[in-house]
Amino acid sequence: MQALKDRIAAEGRNLGNGILKVDSILNHQIDPVLMMQMGEEMAARFAGRQIDRILTAEISGIGPAIATGYVLRVPVVYARKIKPITMSGPVFLETAPSHTKGVNVNLLVAAEFLHEGENVLIIDDFLASGKTLAALARMVISAKATPVGAGCVIEKTFENGREFMRQQGFDFQIESLAVITAMADGKIILG
Repeated sequence: MQALKDRIAAEGRNLGNGILKVDSILNHQIDPVLMMQMGEEMAARFAGRQIDRILTAEISGIGPAIATGYVLRVPVVYARKIKPITMSGPVFLETAPSHTKGVNVNLLVAAEFLHEGENVLIIDDFLASGKTLAALARMVISAKATPVGAGCVIEKTFENGREFMRQQGFDFQIESLAVITAMADGKIILG
């Protein structure tokens, strides 16, 4: 998606250690027009698939997930990192590493929001190591639902997330709106 690539080239910052700062686009500030364009593009890439629900992880996955859900007219569920007191009853719980926080984080979804037999599209901000996507996919499978695909705003191919997903047995369609092939010497190389 060229508009996204242009914004990453203009505003993205390589902080070293594979960390890409895109706070002005996705992780702190949201451009609603660009976000809706991303939602339209994600929806187009999964056209023809039966999608009943979208699953994402808080917080940066929520924007693109809502935009995609709006276009597809399906509900969006997001995995919480901290269990609120309002979350009662059974939950699906997975753990995934946070690249920017440097620790493992919990991902929790109340069981009432993932239904058996549904087709679930996973949307997230980044595909890096693949561990967050895999955790979300395991959550969908735990609910006896089907993960039908994953859409990521930005993929860092040098972190081998797609290969990790394949190794974990997830062979569903994965789409990325912008691909970064390298981040060395302070540069951001877009594919």
